[in-house]
Amino acid sequence: MKTKIRLTKNMGYLLVSIIFILILSSCADVISVEECVGKTTIYGFWRGLLHGVISPFTFIISLFTDDVAIYAINNNGNWYNFGFMFGVAIIFGSGGNASKKRRK
Repeated sequence: MKTKIRLTKNMGYLLVSIIFILILSSCADVISVEECVGKTTIYGFWRGLLHGVISPFTFIISLFTDDVAIYAINNNGNWYNFGFMFGVAIIFGSGGNASKKRRK
Protein backbone atom coordinates (compact mmCIF):
# COMPACT_ATOMS: atom_id res chain seq x y z
CA MET A 1 0.00 0.00 0.00
CA LYS A 2 1.47 3.32 -1.08
CA THR A 3 1.06 6.39 1.05
CA LYS A 4 1.10 9.74 -0.68
CA ILE A 5 2.77 12.58 1.16
CA ARG A 6 0.97 15.76 0.34
CA LEU A 7 2.76 19.04 0.93
CA THR A 8 0.52 21.80 2.08
CA LYS A 9 1.25 25.42 1.32
CA ASN A 10 2.58 26.06 4.85
CA MET A 11 4.86 23.03 4.73
CA GLY A 12 6.27 24.27 1.43
CA TYR A 13 7.00 27.67 2.96
CA LEU A 14 8.63 25.98 5.94
CA LEU A 15 10.85 23.85 3.71
CA VAL A 16 11.94 26.85 1.63
CA SER A 17 12.60 28.84 4.83
CA ILE A 18 14.76 26.08 6.30
CA ILE A 19 16.80 25.80 3.11
CA PHE A 20 17.22 29.60 2.99
CA ILE A 21 18.30 29.68 6.65
CA LEU A 22 20.86 26.94 6.09
CA ILE A 23 22.29 28.77 3.10
CA LEU A 24 22.56 32.04 5.06
CA SER A 25 24.08 30.38 8.11
CA SER A 26 26.79 28.84 5.99
CA CYS A 27 28.17 32.36 5.48
CA ALA A 28 29.18 32.66 9.13
CA ASP A 29 32.90 32.68 9.73
CA VAL A 30 35.36 34.10 12.23
CA ILE A 31 38.67 35.91 12.07
CA SER A 32 40.94 36.13 15.08
CA VAL A 33 41.38 39.51 16.76
CA GLU A 34 45.05 39.61 15.77
CA GLU A 35 44.11 39.24 12.10
CA CYS A 36 41.41 41.91 12.38
CA VAL A 37 43.72 44.54 13.80
CA GLY A 38 46.14 44.37 10.88
CA LYS A 39 43.53 43.72 8.20
CA THR A 40 42.73 46.44 5.71
CA THR A 41 39.19 45.20 4.94
CA ILE A 42 36.69 47.12 7.04
CA TYR A 43 33.10 45.91 7.05
CA GLY A 44 30.36 48.43 6.36
CA PHE A 45 26.59 48.56 6.11
CA TRP A 46 26.03 45.60 3.76
CA ARG A 47 28.20 43.18 5.72
CA GLY A 48 26.56 44.40 8.93
CA LEU A 49 23.16 43.70 7.39
CA LEU A 50 24.25 40.16 6.50
CA HIS A 51 25.68 39.59 9.97
CA GLY A 52 22.44 40.85 11.53
CA VAL A 53 20.29 38.53 9.42
CA ILE A 54 22.37 35.45 10.25
CA SER A 55 22.97 36.44 13.90
CA PRO A 56 20.45 34.00 15.45
CA PHE A 57 22.09 31.11 13.68
CA THR A 58 25.64 32.24 14.37
CA PHE A 59 24.69 32.65 18.02
CA ILE A 60 23.56 29.03 18.24
CA ILE A 61 26.69 27.84 16.44
CA SER A 62 28.89 29.99 18.69
CA LEU A 63 27.53 28.18 21.76
CA PHE A 64 29.14 24.97 20.57
CA THR A 65 32.34 26.22 18.95
CA ASP A 66 34.87 29.00 19.44
CA ASP A 67 35.47 29.37 15.70
CA VAL A 68 32.32 31.44 14.99
CA ALA A 69 31.67 35.02 16.08
CA ILE A 70 28.46 37.02 15.85
CA TYR A 71 29.87 40.53 15.41
CA ALA A 72 32.78 41.70 13.23
CA ILE A 73 35.43 43.56 15.17
CA ASN A 74 36.91 45.36 12.16
CA ASN A 75 33.91 47.47 11.17
CA ASN A 76 33.46 51.11 10.24
CA GLY A 77 31.35 51.94 13.28
CA ASN A 78 27.95 53.53 12.86
CA TRP A 79 27.09 52.17 9.41
CA TYR A 80 28.03 48.63 10.34
CA ASN A 81 26.03 48.92 13.57
CA PHE A 82 23.02 50.29 11.68
CA GLY A 83 23.20 47.45 9.15
CA PHE A 84 23.58 44.87 11.92
CA MET A 85 20.57 46.17 13.85
CA PHE A 86 18.52 46.47 10.66
CA GLY A 87 19.34 42.84 9.85
CA VAL A 88 18.30 41.76 13.34
CA ALA A 89 15.07 43.76 12.94
CA ILE A 90 14.35 41.98 9.65
CA ILE A 91 14.50 38.63 11.44
CA PHE A 92 12.83 39.50 14.76
CA GLY A 93 10.73 42.57 13.92
CA SER A 94 7.77 40.95 12.20
CA GLY A 95 5.42 40.72 15.18
CA GLY A 96 3.59 43.99 14.55
CA ASN A 97 0.78 42.48 12.50
CA ALA A 98 0.06 39.88 15.17
CA SER A 99 -0.77 42.57 17.70
CA LYS A 100 -3.52 44.16 15.59
CA LYS A 101 -7.07 43.31 16.52
CA ARG A 102 -9.28 41.98 13.77
CA ARG A 103 -12.36 44.00 12.98
CA LYS A 104 -15.57 42.41 11.82
